[in-house]
Amino acid sequence: MGERCCAVLRVLVLQAAWALAGGQVRYSVPEEAKAGTVVGRLAQDLGLEAGEAEARRLRLVAQGRRASVEVSGASGALLVSSRLDREELCGKSAPCALRLEVLLERPLRVFHVQLEVTDINDNAPIFPAVRKNLSIAELATQPGSRFPLEGASDADIGANAQLSYTLSPSEHFSLDLQKSNERNLIPELVLTKSLDRETIPVHRLVLTATDGGRPSLTGTMELVISVLDANDNAPQFNQSVYKVQLPESADVGTLVARVNATDADEGINSEVTYAVTSFIPPGGRDVISVNSKTGEIHLTGALDFEEVNAIDFRIEARDQGTPPLSSHCSVELEVLDVNDNAPEVWVTSLSVPVPEDASVGTVVALLSVSDRDSGANGRVRCWVWPAAPFGLEATFAGSYSLVLREALDRERVSEYEVEVRAEDGGAPALGARRGLRVPVSDVNDNAPLFAQAVYTVLARENNAAGAELARLWARDPDEAGNGRVSYSVWEGAAGGVGAAAGSGWRAASSYVSVDAESGRVWALQPLDYEELQVLQFEVRAVDAGEPPLCGNATVQLFVLDENDNAPALLPPAGSAPEAGAVVVAKIRAVDADSGYNAWLRYELWEPRAKGPFRVGLYSGEVSTARPLDEADGARHTLLIVVRDHGEPARSATATLSVSLLEANEAALAAGSSSASSGSRSALGVDVGGAAASAATNVWLVVAICAVSSLFLLALVLYGASRWAPRAAVLSGPGPTTLVCASEVGSWSYSQRHSRSLCVADGAAKSDLMVFSPNFPPPPPGAASKDTQPEPSALLHTVSDTALLLPLTPIQPFCPSRCVGSVGIHKDTQAVMFIVPQAPRTTLFPFVSSDFVTFWIIFEIFLLYFPSAEDLMHDGN
Repeated sequence: MGERCCAVLRVLVLQAAWALAGGQVRYSVPEEAKAGTVVGRLAQDLGLEAGEAEARRLRLVAQGRRASVEVSGASGALLVSSRLDREELCGKSAPCALRLEVLLERPLRVFHVQLEVTDINDNAPIFPAVRKNLSIAELATQPGSRFPLEGASDADIGANAQLSYTLSPSEHFSLDLQKSNERNLIPELVLTKSLDRETIPVHRLVLTATDGGRPSLTGTMELVISVLDANDNAPQFNQSVYKVQLPESADVGTLVARVNATDADEGINSEVTYAVTSFIPPGGRDVISVNSKTGEIHLTGALDFEEVNAIDFRIEARDQGTPPLSSHCSVELEVLDVNDNAPEVWVTSLSVPVPEDASVGTVVALLSVSDRDSGANGRVRCWVWPAAPFGLEATFAGSYSLVLREALDRERVSEYEVEVRAEDGGAPALGARRGLRVPVSDVNDNAPLFAQAVYTVLARENNAAGAELARLWARDPDEAGNGRVSYSVWEGAAGGVGAAAGSGWRAASSYVSVDAESGRVWALQPLDYEELQVLQFEVRAVDAGEPPLCGNATVQLFVLDENDNAPALLPPAGSAPEAGAVVVAKIRAVDADSGYNAWLRYELWEPRAKGPFRVGLYSGEVSTARPLDEADGARHTLLIVVRDHGEPARSATATLSVSLLEANEAALAAGSSSASSGSRSALGVDVGGAAASAATNVWLVVAICAVSSLFLLALVLYGASRWAPRAAVLSGPGPTTLVCASEVGSWSYSQRHSRSLCVADGAAKSDLMVFSPNFPPPPPGAASKDTQPEPSALLHTVSDTALLLPLTPIQPFCPSRCVGSVGIHKDTQAVMFIVPQAPRTTLFPFVSSDFVTFWIIFEIFLLYFPSAEDLMHDGN
């Protein structure tokens, strides 16, 4: 109850205060104040307590226009709510006051608030137009003439609207201000100096208005003063001389230049026309024209630097005034060179063909090179393609020599297609080419060359005379006569193992002939292997050049054996009893053929029934097959056939008569036989019981002792050969080639050595053929265990050692796999194997040094036991 009384009391006091103050609150705010600016503490000024303005809903009463202020409900302050523009609210009126009504509820009360908006200098002076155009005639307007101007206006009031004027500096015009009343000033433009349109056709001035605000604001207006013309000036070119450069490749219609003559006058007085005069050279008028109105100069024809490199002419400019005035200028047109001409190459001299032996530096051709362009476009670079074997040498400007830089070879290149290329220094560069054909003439600088240095020819014996043995061909890369080859035989030597004693050597030309044109080798006579085994000769190929050149090839003609000789019988030989058997006789036969054709076997044809005699299959020994008795008869006739292994086989027949005698008769017959000097054909044998048995026992004991001793000696030798250091046996000087056996089993060779041997009764004969293997020479220093022996050592070994004992023939094999040497014993037809003494090194895949030692022992055993050999052969 007390609080209500206090509130009523306050209201009463406020009403009294309002009544005393007339009931109105005044505020002032500058225009353009920001939103939120506090204008005044309205609630406090109305006498309201804190919070009472919000409780009683203090607010402004909305009026017709949008209010720019508002009352804050929390604080009761009067705030600016939007932009206040004095000029918009009040215009030029002063002062500018706004009347507001404030409403307060509980109890309802209305208050009047007056808000004055004060002016700020926010408006600059404004002229009626941004630009003002004036026209003044030159020479007619005198200095001191005045031209009134419109002033500016300012929306502000008071000092902010007080204006002053200024004019931009000018020597021809000034500004004068005239007052129309106390508030307004009228600016006037005053001419201070005569005008010259040609000097300054248009004067541009700026009139500035400034207000009295702080800070002051200004407004401007541009004054454009045009000076009217009088025809008092002739046309003038901007250049007295025009220098123009134009490439000669410019197209017709190209703009050469644009001349410009100006007339300081205007209007018809400034209209200028152009014309061309005075061409140097006169031909320039055919390629130059000028546009009379624009002054553009164009090409009307093509330029050619090589003909005219400069054109000079004059241009006249005339105006259209009265009287017309004119002026002139010069145009100097320089034609620039363009690389439009390719180099040209001429051959002034050509010396062909060039001999292939021409020396380096020989001049082949003389050339001339030129280019019509100038400068870099006319500088020419020349070269030859391909770069070898010719080159260019410059003799003097524009002249070159084509010279030989490398040696020629017609056989490699017989003709050259040479191209001389020239290129200038333009961009892009232009080039030219001149082709030259340079043939190379032949010189006889190549000797005929055979495809092989050595030809190996195999020919069967008994060939027909005139048969073609081989065909040789030598290549000569030269041409014509220099390359035409003829062939001839050089005298060589011929000989053979089987040649008759005393036959010696014969010229190769007696056996063969070579066709001079084709190189075919013909046989002049039938060949006989027993007379000739190897014929070695040279074939010479000679060309027809000058001087002639020649080449040689060696021909090794091997004659292949055919089975054309039957076995020939030799006188038989007897032998003493041996190991229980009696050797009656030995049938000996030889065959002039070789190899299988000379490998003989002996067969007993008669009697075919089982008799007391037998024949060794390969030894030819006739021996008793069993002890003889009286039932066997006193005489026996044996028919023995000796047959070779040829195809077809040839044979010979021997008849042996055997007479059986008593012991005393046998001794007498033996003594008589040994005293005679002729050969015997029959042998008597005593077949008495006791004497024959005793003789047999004695020979058996002797044979057993001898065989035991030899066997023990063989074991000692075998051990020594196994554990003692082995010496090299085979080596030889000079290259040799081991040639494989022919298809009929004959042995060929590349280097033959013959030695005379004496292994049976009769004179010594050349009956061993030794083949030296073709091994490279051993490296220097100590020889390894596998080093091959010298052929000389081999020959000495064959001639002087016991290795010449006849060996039982075995199946032959191709010597292309041999590493040793092979021989054939002509008497017994035994094949000899001479094996290098190397550890476990084999002559053939199945023949080793150990095997040879064993084979020698076995052969010795067979010599002492012929009956055992016969048993083996019969078993086979």
